[in-house]
Amino acid sequence: MATAAKVDATEEQARALVEESRETSWAKPSFAKEMFLGRFRLDLIHPYPRPDAEDAARTEAYLARLRPLCESIDGAVIEAEGRIPDEYVKGLAELGCFGLKIPESYGGQGLSQFGYNRSLMLAGSAHPSLGVLLSAHQSIGVPEPLKLAGTPEQKAEFLPRCAAGAISAFLLTEPDVGSDPARMASTATPTADGEAYELNGVKLWTTNGVVAELLVVMARVPKSEGHRGGISAFVVEADTPGITVERRNAFMGLRGIENGVTRMHNVRVPKRNLIGREGDGLKIALTTLNAGRLAIPAMCTAAAKWSLKIAREWSAQRVQWGRPVGEHAAVGEKISFIAATTYALEAALDLSATMCDEDRNDIRIEAALAKLWASEMSCQIADELVQIRGGRGYETAASLAARGERAVGAEQLLRDLRINRIFEGSSEIMRLLVAREMADAHMAAAGALVDRNAELKDKAKAAVGATGFYAKWFPQLAVGAGTVTGTYAEFGPLARHLRFVERNSRKQARSLMYAMARWQAGLEYRQNFLGRIVDIGAELFAMSAACVRAEAQRASGEPEGHAAVELADTFCRQSRIRIRRLFDALWENTDDEDRTLTRGVLDGRYQWLEDGVFDPSEGTGPWIAEWQIGPSTEANLLRPFLPSTRTHAT
Repeated sequence: MATAAKVDATEEQARALVEESRETSWAKPSFAKEMFLGRFRLDLIHPYPRPDAEDAARTEAYLARLRPLCESIDGAVIEAEGRIPDEYVKGLAELGCFGLKIPESYGGQGLSQFGYNRSLMLAGSAHPSLGVLLSAHQSIGVPEPLKLAGTPEQKAEFLPRCAAGAISAFLLTEPDVGSDPARMASTATPTADGEAYELNGVKLWTTNGVVAELLVVMARVPKSEGHRGGISAFVVEADTPGITVERRNAFMGLRGIENGVTRMHNVRVPKRNLIGREGDGLKIALTTLNAGRLAIPAMCTAAAKWSLKIAREWSAQRVQWGRPVGEHAAVGEKISFIAATTYALEAALDLSATMCDEDRNDIRIEAALAKLWASEMSCQIADELVQIRGGRGYETAASLAARGERAVGAEQLLRDLRINRIFEGSSEIMRLLVAREMADAHMAAAGALVDRNAELKDKAKAAVGATGFYAKWFPQLAVGAGTVTGTYAEFGPLARHLRFVERNSRKQARSLMYAMARWQAGLEYRQNFLGRIVDIGAELFAMSAACVRAEAQRASGEPEGHAAVELADTFCRQSRIRIRRLFDALWENTDDEDRTLTRGVLDGRYQWLEDGVFDPSEGTGPWIAEWQIGPSTEANLLRPFLPSTRTHAT
């Protein structure tokens, strides 16, 4: 008899699982981590890191082959049909797009993170769904986890297939489990013969799952004799008996993505397909995302570049009241924001990618900040582009083309970008993730002081230990290079912005300490406060990236050097305004009132405010569909784009 699948977990258990799975050591320096501690380590990012000559040449050569294919793809067809035509995918596979970062020894292109990002930007320009197809396969699908934790045998078996076009998907989320893996109900039970695991469960929002040949499945192994158990990762053939793709989901944007619901019923997976050890699944997923998250800012940057092009061309062409609309201050302000922010987006992206390639720094915070900031700012850019275009911005590209005008899909851009604030960790989750990482040193120093379950005697003991740490650390936050006129003089007009970054990195560190003293263990519930601290850090990171990149362009004599300084200067001026507002909001806000009002809303106190309308969704179904372990009753919608790469040998 089928049983309902549900796993309950307390708040403490959920927190403990995530804490156990995150990387706790800092073997390499981190610019962002130091910045959150009030230490502005400019030496970690200046001179601005660039790809070496060999890497740059390999990237340019590949992009030269990729561009003609991308230019031949008609994004309007994908948008109209709601799927990517097979011939487009075949073309991508023939150019090796599904093995961009896979080493050449396994049949891949062997591109760096920098080259990978540039390839995604180009492919995503044809249609964003193509970027998602490629990045979901390579950033979180089979290739990256195997590169990180796969055995030599697993790499030899699966990486060549992935490079050849065996599309992969990542199966983590469940119908009632999102960012709380402690409640994961899918199971991987060791078989009696000890040679395999039997998978049961349902996975939701399986990007690429409808067309995948290979899957990375996260499932819970029961703890038993000889099995440490825990959430584990497996490579699974998508056509294994017992796997059924039950739905192909539809969304407001990215209409070409193949995202579905996948059921597993008594799916036998050989034990050799376990990635890493039992219980390492969540750690593998989190580590994979350190670099994998950079795919999103890559595509956000591409969208910003296109927005700038359209805004420039349209605002020079469209005339109102005797002048091009771009010459009117209200529109000009928007164009300036788009241009300056696009420069900073690319600076932060390339900085993070090149640091990832150099492997000298720990970029877990930088990658998270880049994903968070890029997804938020690109949405603002798309919204401003729609506003600049006016009624034509709200009109679809197909409608514009039908009446003889240029098919500019500004409204599509807005729809397509919106998911990036949810993909691979929502903005809210990303802020909490960064907040936890930035608080590492404080958690170690304060100990029981920030543990709400600690006893009073333990808190007293922790207070003594914390005093030593803060007695040395806090005085360092009083003064620094940013208070000395003439510091960073080699940056010319940008020096003042770096002094601002240095001063405010110390200020946000002081603010965090004040908050810890004020709320102690209650700080973890002050999510809006922590979110503002993280947003300040994201802006400071973007300012730093823009300044060091512009100075590198100027100092190397690039033709765009002086223009780059102008862009960076304007961006920093805009960013400074946002940072000041965030600092003001740390202590002057309605957080307490918001919490009180929210409780009233949830308790029904203001339900009368909803009178006067009706809800068409009422009665259409439950908020979250319940699922049960058992065989599927649906037709299997699995439809791979390409012929199988599996041979009898595998």
